[in-house]
Amino acid sequence: MASSHRTPTGRPPSRAGVGLPARPSSAARAPSAARIGTGMPPSTSRPGSRAGSSTASGILSPHIKVADRPVTQQGLSGMKTGTKGPQRQIMDKTYYLGLLRSKASELASEINKLQEKIKMYKQEKSAYLSYERRAEALAGEIKEWQGQLEDYNMVVDLLNTNTDITQVIREYNLLKVQNDRDAQSVDKIFTERQATEKLIQAVEEDIEHEKVAADDIIKDMTEENQIKYMEMKAANEKVSQELFAQQQELAALSIKEVSLRHEIAHSQVKLEAVQLYEKLSELEERQNQMIAEDKNMESPQEERARLLKQVKEDNQEIASMERQVTEVRKKTNHFKKVIQQLNMHLEKHQEHGLASRVFSEKLRNEKLRKQEMTTQ
Repeated sequence: MASSHRTPTGRPPSRAGVGLPARPSSAARAPSAARIGTGMPPSTSRPGSRAGSSTASGILSPHIKVADRPVTQQGLSGMKTGTKGPQRQIMDKTYYLGLLRSKASELASEINKLQEKIKMYKQEKSAYLSYERRAEALAGEIKEWQGQLEDYNMVVDLLNTNTDITQVIREYNLLKVQNDRDAQSVDKIFTERQATEKLIQAVEEDIEHEKVAADDIIKDMTEENQIKYMEMKAANEKVSQELFAQQQELAALSIKEVSLRHEIAHSQVKLEAVQLYEKLSELEERQNQMIAEDKNMESPQEERARLLKQVKEDNQEIASMERQVTEVRKKTNHFKKVIQQLNMHLEKHQEHGLASRVFSEKLRNEKLRKQEMTTQ
């Protein structure tokens, strides 16, 4: 055939050769796979060409990789080539310094932008505060003008209704007295508030002093006592938190109870249900009590022994009490005798004192009579 006499440097067959009636053998097509002027051996033909896609035996060459020809949505594509253009091959110190300078300049520009925004926000805030103060002042003026307008409207109403001037004066005096009374009450409340604030401040100062004193006491404690104090303090805080939570829960339950009682009071069926539930709870409590008594019930022998023991103890206690009573009676009789003796001695002393008083009275009268006789 003509293809067998061609040199290995011939042009590869075109795609039109696929439609020939007599398909050439693989041995005849192999020499036409080499490129012109490349100097490559026949086995290293260009990847992806029709001549280099199969060997003489129809098996893929081991030098050709299928991944070199990726498939995309548009079909087969060629191998990706590297990006063209100059690139820095060595990343030395100057490269990183330049990169660092560029990042520093970007950060500086960003910081400047943020500072400008902050400055703008501060200006807006100061303007807002000034506008707010101005608005408050204008609101006060508006309230004042509204009060004057109400006064003028009232005067116009009085003129339109032909109200007597004496009645207006009387109402004015009443309002003035009420305003003076209100002003006095406001002044009193203000003074009471000041006194209360001073008292609160004094109490807070006392609390601070007590805290300082407590801290000093804690510092003077031993390490073991400090550890115990911290543990007790933590326990106290925990208990306080639990107490606060339980108080809140109790308040919520109290509110719920009030609402439920109010709801039950307006419903006869619910009221009867509550009464039945209360009766049922009482019966259940009585049942539990009877079950407990039944469980704790003793046998007749144990109960007899217990009662005998209790009787013996009671007899012993009665005997000891009788002995104490006899001793008390003896002491009482002894004290009665002592009291009688004391009364007798007291009566004797009283009689002796009366006789001495009578004798002294007679002696004094005798002396007086002698003095009278001597003067005569």
